[in-house]
Amino acid sequence: MFQPRSYKHCKACGSKVEYRVPADDNRERATCTACGTVHYENPLNVVGTLPVWGDQVLLCRRNIEPRHGYWTLPAGFMELGETTEQGALRETDEEAGARVELQGLFTLLNVARVGQVHLFYRARLLDTDFAPGPETIEARLFSEAEIPWEELAFRTVKETLRHYFDDRRTGQFGLHCADIG
Repeated sequence: MFQPRSYKHCKACGSKVEYRVPADDNRERATCTACGTVHYENPLNVVGTLPVWGDQVLLCRRNIEPRHGYWTLPAGFMELGETTEQGALRETDEEAGARVELQGLFTLLNVARVGQVHLFYRARLLDTDFAPGPETIEARLFSEAEIPWEELAFRTVKETLRHYFDDRRTGQFGLHCADIG
């Protein structure tokens, strides 16, 4: 769960921070009582792919918490210095050992209650030689009928998969944006 007001000390000088509205702002921020540095708490970006091979999608079974043992799309937190596309490719390689070609942003899902934005790219698998990393128990392909819907780790993954299969039936792939409660 997202925990606002997580700053206790200033990153610049180590002094205590207080939450107050700076003169040129409209909401409370962690403000250093000694040097005046304002610390902003912003959402984290989760980036990943929806890798496809024919009529199947690639899912990874998590080897880490949260949701150890549940299935997910290859995704994770974006790193500083990379684009969302670079992060999605990196996460796909790290979690599934899969090589993909990105085919465009597919879902943008706001998960405000945990302070995150999830971005999934549709991707074409270049082959089926997977080499999952330490965060993944196994990586495998599923047809729509085989998806373990009750064993999916996150609602954002479930929403992305539902949109994908709906779009595939119509032959039209769009960008899907939503707020996830």
